[in-house]
Amino acid sequence: MANDKKELLGQVALLCFIAAGLYIVWPEAPIKGPAVETQVSAIAAPLATTSESTEPEPEAALPEPETAQKPSNEAIIEDTSISVVPTPEPEGAVHRIVNPYATPPLSFDTINVSARSALVNILCIPYAGSLKPITGSGVIVSSTGIILTNAHVAQYVLLSQANTSVTCTIRMGSPAQPRFVPHVLYVPSDWIEQHASDIISARPVGTGEKDYALLFPVRSVDGSAAPADFPYLSIDTRERIGFTDDAVLVASYPAEFLGGFAAYNNLYSASSVTTIKKLLTFETDTVDVHSLGGIIGAQSGSSGGAVVNGWGYLIGIVSTMADGKTTADRDLRSVTLSYIDRDIRAETGSSLADILSGDPLERAVAFAQGPAAALVQLLINAIERR
Repeated sequence: MANDKKELLGQVALLCFIAAGLYIVWPEAPIKGPAVETQVSAIAAPLATTSESTEPEPEAALPEPETAQKPSNEAIIEDTSISVVPTPEPEGAVHRIVNPYATPPLSFDTINVSARSALVNILCIPYAGSLKPITGSGVIVSSTGIILTNAHVAQYVLLSQANTSVTCTIRMGSPAQPRFVPHVLYVPSDWIEQHASDIISARPVGTGEKDYALLFPVRSVDGSAAPADFPYLSIDTRERIGFTDDAVLVASYPAEFLGGFAAYNNLYSASSVTTIKKLLTFETDTVDVHSLGGIIGAQSGSSGGAVVNGWGYLIGIVSTMADGKTTADRDLRSVTLSYIDRDIRAETGSSLADILSGDPLERAVAFAQGPAAALVQLLINAIERR
């Protein structure tokens, strides 16, 4: 009887899933001002940049960015005027690292194969209540299968672990097929505390700040153990790797323009080569966000997708986008691996690389027995207040 009831609930949830459609890339929000903006809102201040550095030392301290002036409750508008007369380099301009790798760049055809093999789709379906089904993306970043994605995706995985009426599955391939059951290895507590109420919002917004999480595939969907080795992308957390006009590949599982049935049964990964349009900062002297422009990945479902440089290293994950009716009208934005590494060091005392090299199951258990319960309760309270 219990199994029949669960199967019936599953069928009802699937019908709701098909009817409701899918999301997630969060629209970006201004740091100050109205919660929802229809125009392009600035998530961070533009950084001054130079195309090349003559500094021989690649690890030199990152200079201060120019101070950006914020109009009250307005988007930050970058000055796009072109001066005919060459101007001196701005004081405090951000320089790229010289010769960041010992090997030449790879072809993007080669990079695309690696990126797609490490890409995952995270599908979460509620069986009851007011939550909507969601689909997001993620990237495997270790041979043990650790997945880097967004906090606004991982919050649903937290609920699924707590025996609430949510089921989450890691899917892989094209079309995406169910493969693993995820658990949260780490998500910033600050993000959940600040954004728990957004889980029931029809149009949640965010800046990308602290919007990252680590998941771990604890077992296969058939109950068997997960494999010992996974395909993965190596990370580069250095501060000045992605630079304005650098070519990057963006890979994700966009789902916004698909019906719910197609997204459930026929969701394909997509990738495109674009350039970094702007470097942005969360009001510090660091590169925290890349602006990637309007590409096919500027759709709901792409959150947590991979941003890979010309050497095949993961340097960012998709987090927010500026609104627009079509993908071409939008601006997809990603949080940098350097920002994630800095923030996770500040929160845990360990670098991202340290966490990836440790025992993921041990860390996932420690997180579940530690902060997870309080964070889940925050989400449940937000859902019940609706």
